[in-house]
Amino acid sequence: MPEVKPKVSLGYLNTTDRAGFEQVIGALFEKNSWVAARAYLQRPFVDLAALHRAMTTVIFSASPEEQIELIQSHPELVGREAVSGTLSNASQQEQAKAGLTNLSPAEISQFNASNRTYRAQFGFPFIICARKHHKSSILAAFPARLAHSREEEVQIALGEICQILEFRLNDAICAG
Repeated sequence: MPEVKPKVSLGYLNTTDRAGFEQVIGALFEKNSWVAARAYLQRPFVDLAALHRAMTTVIFSASPEEQIELIQSHPELVGREAVSGTLSNASQQEQAKAGLTNLSPAEISQFNASNRTYRAQFGFPFIICARKHHKSSILAAFPARLAHSREEEVQIALGEICQILEFRLNDAICAG
């Protein structure tokens, strides 16, 4: 059973020091904390939506290199982290809810082939907000996304990360 952490209050995030803020918010990202470090400077946040907007602004105003680093830090769906059990708790739960932890060998093969094709074309993993999808809609998204330019796909991946972040913020932080 995955560990359930108590929610942190928005009031705490608005008053804690930088280290406390980065510990909570940085944990919502896959091995990245620079978004949290920059969002910290925009406190106080009147609500979760304001915190999410601030973080989204940080992500979309980051350098292209930082954006690619953020995208590359996310695990592939049904990838080696999932197989080895090294996914973050949040990623593990998100992939499970999308039906990605109970796949047939043929489906695993299809995901692996799609991930390889996508990474070969764009140089980073396929990112999609798994909570808004199921395995069939995720597989269906690969061909459509492969038709994009790299620049379009970077923007789409960042948008998907922001959707993932919104869910994770709601899971980790209470407005009170």
